[in-house]
Amino acid sequence: MTVLADRHNLDTEITPSDQKTDSYVSLIKRLSTQSVEKHFDAYADIDWDSKEMAVDPDDPRWILRNGEIDPLGLTAWYKDLDDKTASRIGLHMVAMKMKIGLQFEGVLKRGLLGFAAKLPNNSPEFRYCYHEVIEEAQHSLMFQEFVNRSGLDVPGLSGMDEFGANTVVQLGRRFPPLFFFFVLGGEDPIDFVQRKALRSEADIHPLLERIMRIHVTEEARHLSFARNYLKKNVPSLDPIRRQALAMGIPAILGSMAQLMMQAPSHVVKTYEIPKEVVKEAYGSDT
Repeated sequence: MTVLADRHNLDTEITPSDQKTDSYVSLIKRLSTQSVEKHFDAYADIDWDSKEMAVDPDDPRWILRNGEIDPLGLTAWYKDLDDKTASRIGLHMVAMKMKIGLQFEGVLKRGLLGFAAKLPNNSPEFRYCYHEVIEEAQHSLMFQEFVNRSGLDVPGLSGMDEFGANTVVQLGRRFPPLFFFFVLGGEDPIDFVQRKALRSEADIHPLLERIMRIHVTEEARHLSFARNYLKKNVPSLDPIRRQALAMGIPAILGSMAQLMMQAPSHVVKTYEIPKEVVKEAYGSDT
């Protein structure tokens, strides 16, 4: 089995004074090397069939305590629920976010492949992008296996979200800087929540903890690549593309934060969560 990497060692950033081509290329090559040395397999590195990994909807460890996994757990409405209902809502929320996450990563993979297809020979980004696609595919297998074992038939993206996803995929080829802001908009909020939960003293179900640790370890590389690609390439954009970026970024970041961090409407409807509770937990109605 692969040993979990120290995620802090993967958060390598290029400082402004180091933004030279050779430094950027060295970083990309280093990320590729780390992908070879510190990677995970969705089935070899998670003992899905062990007793401790079993998913029981009545397990109290699914209860959203202290808002570490989801802010709904901080509301008086949720705290007043019996443990069985609270556990089931917690598991349902996690399963929904896993499903949304794997669909986001599906968009990301398609966009990365489009981006890589336009690169010239000998581009270090080509190899790294394929490493990232492979890692994201393993994450998708991991997330879907969790959904399957939850016993919940959670839905996917709506038709409108699918239309937007297809539009984003094209950015990988046509406007990579805006595509990589989309990547950050989807990955950064989830990375923050998962790191916060892992650093807390919350009693997290071991399967969820294992999935999160694998995810944050590899996402550190993905975030580093996106950030440093933008640092290198955005300053050289022409005025028209800079203006397009300025107009596109708020829309993308706002929609991604809402999609990745707010209560899924399916969960709200299933458990009849009051609108005022949703607003209290997430700042707006779902």
